[in-house]
Amino acid sequence: MDNFIFSVNVTIPIFLVMILGFILQKINFFSEEFVKIANKYVFVIALPAMLFRDISASDVREDMNLSFFLYCMIVTIVMFFAVWGIATLCLKDKTLVGAFAQAGARGSAAVLGIAFVENICGEVGMTPLMIVAAVPFFNIMSVIILVFNASTEKKDYGRIKQAGINIVKNPIIIAILAGLVVSLLGIRLPLIVGRTFDYVGRTATPIALLVVGAGFHFKEAIQKIGPAIGASFIKLIGLPLVFLPIAYKIGFAPSEMVAILMMLASPTTASCYIMAKNMDNDGDLTSNVIVITTLLSSVTLTLWIFVLRSLNCI
Repeated sequence: MDNFIFSVNVTIPIFLVMILGFILQKINFFSEEFVKIANKYVFVIALPAMLFRDISASDVREDMNLSFFLYCMIVTIVMFFAVWGIATLCLKDKTLVGAFAQAGARGSAAVLGIAFVENICGEVGMTPLMIVAAVPFFNIMSVIILVFNASTEKKDYGRIKQAGINIVKNPIIIAILAGLVVSLLGIRLPLIVGRTFDYVGRTATPIALLVVGAGFHFKEAIQKIGPAIGASFIKLIGLPLVFLPIAYKIGFAPSEMVAILMMLASPTTASCYIMAKNMDNDGDLTSNVIVITTLLSSVTLTLWIFVLRSLNCI
């Protein structure tokens, strides 16, 4: 019972803040423009500031876990190809393959991952390593899958090159790399600078959760429900069921196990819909998976944390 209470105490506050964001948007306390600006603020300013703060203040040489980094990178690539293969083999309607594969593999690893690790461990730990190892491949693999499964006859392969350029320009990746440089060189930031990054970084998680909730929409077309349920099952249950036991056998630290869980089992990120629509893939299926995984992840993540807690992994 203690493990279950621990799990509920971890997950429910996070989802309550998201629900608050949803309610505030519905009563027009948050406008669409505010949500858009707040989302950009978190992505460009607050989240990079928090990651830079935590990494630059850590001893990367001592804390660096190469096996954790390689695990996250390899598993990300494998799971995308696996879901892509399942979609190709199982879906009769081949126009759904790209949307199914992306939505079934790509989650909100950065924002929700940091929120959960902070809530459980009190600090982000090596979550930035997971972000560096996994999130770039989230983008690269998504673009590759969507390009090769676009409904138009002409495939825009130039998007794959553009995806690589966008990853290099990503503020989160830049902040992580800058933090690594500062840590490796042993540079101590002036107190004023350090506290400024600390204050700004502390706004990342609460604003991000409010924005995720505010950006949630029930009025999505509930069609193609079968493939949507299939992709949601893979995202929330299938992937962690396959890859978490491997992480358990390797014996990663608690913060690393939570980061891996979020890499595997976090709900499908809303950016999947934007990418699917703009790259001639099925937007309705993608939006359905986002809705289903967001609704059910409060239950599935609680259960997965309960399992990890019962196994003394966290």
